[in-house]
Amino acid sequence: MYDVKSPNASEFISDEEIQASLQFADENRNNREMIERLIERARDCKGLSHREALLLLDCTLPDLNEKIFALAREIKEKFYGRRIVMFAPLYLSNYCVNGCVYCPYHYKNKHIRRHKLTQEEIKKEVIALQDMGHKRLAIELGEDPVNNPIEYVLESIKTIYSIKHKNGAIRRVNVNIAATTVENFRKLKDAGIGTYILFQETYNKKEYEKLHPTGPKSNYAYHTEAMDRAMEGGIDDVGLGVLYGLSLYRYDFTGILMHAEHLEAYKGVGPHTISVPRIRPADDIDAETFSNAVPDDIFLKIVAVLRIAVPYTGLIISTRESPKVRAEVIRCGVSQISGGSRTSVGGYAEEEKEEDNSAQFELADHRTLDQVVNWLLRNGYIPSFCTACYRAGRTGDRFMKLVKSGQIANCCQPNALMTLKEYLEDYASPDTQKLGEAAIKEELKRVPDETVRAKAAEYLQELHDGKRDFRF
Repeated sequence: MYDVKSPNASEFISDEEIQASLQFADENRNNREMIERLIERARDCKGLSHREALLLLDCTLPDLNEKIFALAREIKEKFYGRRIVMFAPLYLSNYCVNGCVYCPYHYKNKHIRRHKLTQEEIKKEVIALQDMGHKRLAIELGEDPVNNPIEYVLESIKTIYSIKHKNGAIRRVNVNIAATTVENFRKLKDAGIGTYILFQETYNKKEYEKLHPTGPKSNYAYHTEAMDRAMEGGIDDVGLGVLYGLSLYRYDFTGILMHAEHLEAYKGVGPHTISVPRIRPADDIDAETFSNAVPDDIFLKIVAVLRIAVPYTGLIISTRESPKVRAEVIRCGVSQISGGSRTSVGGYAEEEKEEDNSAQFELADHRTLDQVVNWLLRNGYIPSFCTACYRAGRTGDRFMKLVKSGQIANCCQPNALMTLKEYLEDYASPDTQKLGEAAIKEELKRVPDETVRAKAAEYLQELHDGKRDFRF
């Protein structure tokens, strides 16, 4: 039976409830009056239930779909303005004991180059990332208790935070590792991680078990309940995600919103982020063999309706997507993107040879970080390298209260400008610097609070004079 507050995965992600929601959407996808009412109610920015959101996703009426996209853009502008948060993934190890059929790290793959970074190699990777201008990383590694124990993860986090190269520093380390115990989550919290991220891949239990035939990850309940354990371990910023293309997109769209509702009801705060990756080709993996691939038009609508359904949650897109698709999803809901990414183990300090492939998937956006920043500025966005909320303790429900009150703009807006200024002073090409300075000048006028605006202008001048790391 469906119970949003249950600690059991089979009850808070109820197949019966998802099937009922799918049937409801099937029956009402052309119910103009009901859909118009939902669109109007969603303007209060309080979100929608999974069933309501699915109905918007399934709507086939062209004029109402236009209104759905317009509302998504309106909500994104209200909460995030023109800010786009920048990050990069850092792959530490591709050793893995799981048998996931969609991932080249699966243990049966004998021709992928297996590699695990030493702490010295991690330093080289981090320096390379700092020299690009990155301040926020998401560390990734396969599940292997022997090669990748929690002690290795903790040591690696400590190494990353310790490196200060020129004006560079990694100020936030998000962690995307396998489901683990409450005790290990406490250790990650004590290590100072930002967000704990774990992709569900699919919420369809039967499909999940087919896709994960062997290894620890094959335990659907243990994997799905990981966020509850993470929060019990003190981590209040968690990030959800499904891999679109593995199963039916309508099922997984509904499931991820049910998971968000569960965290809100059971733990008091919903997910900090939701990622929306799609299946990509990789070593030993042919994406064409997955019959549930999601076309661009549906993918864009998934992002738009997620923005309406969970207006306070950050939406993340990676370099899995092409520049064209990334431009479109940013308009309708995405608030965080990666830039200059490498998905191979050790790919930043030294470009990997094709025959030594250790990448998890093929990139669709090969631009450098500076090219991505330049592109964002040319399209009217403010690239942000901000990590202030995490470092000031504004996480979990404290962050959500600030967002819902509308006061977050007086923190995020000036912090975005100051971290962009750091990037321009230390790393940007001349053309990017020129674009960025003009953008800062204009965006500063939009900071709501006059006192904050004046202080931000003062800090921006001090950054120009050589000081670093100001934040509200």
